[in-house]
Amino acid sequence: MAGVNNGARRQRPNLLITGTPGTGKSTMASALAEASDLRYICIGDLVKEKNLHDGWDNEFNCHIINEDLVCDELEDVMQEGGNIVDYHGCEFFPERWFDRVVVLQTENSVLYDRLTRRGYSGTKLSNNLQCEMYQVLLEEANESYEEEIVTALQSNTIEDISNNVASLKDWISTWRP
Repeated sequence: MAGVNNGARRQRPNLLITGTPGTGKSTMASALAEASDLRYICIGDLVKEKNLHDGWDNEFNCHIINEDLVCDELEDVMQEGGNIVDYHGCEFFPERWFDRVVVLQTENSVLYDRLTRRGYSGTKLSNNLQCEMYQVLLEEANESYEEEIVTALQSNTIEDISNNVASLKDWISTWRP
């Protein structure tokens, strides 16, 4: 997807942290926000707080987000810059919003344990494990954004998360519009 990134207008970068549920997106994104003084935006929380959904999916026990409402809600804040967005999908966000897209990846045995501790079972559990196994979200990111801004990072341990936060904090400190 070729496109012009409007990052040149922002004084601070925008990052998207994406990956299968259970890969550590929220943990890493909130730690990075604290370490970098960027704003943390959890799309799941935003959807609930602002009712940016079209109801409830009983099979997957989650809201059916309204992507247009989410994008409308975020447009101004994303143009300002200085945001870390946390969501398991990425294809509906405008390409111009992000200067870096990070796809967290976790080994399936680790992911299985994390998801079962959350109470995932049946279809929801197997779909998420397959999504990770087949690298669906990495493929989605690579199809939705310019290759040079997409980075896959391992997220199996607390040490991985700490290393990822440090690496991304360094990237943020050297980013220039």
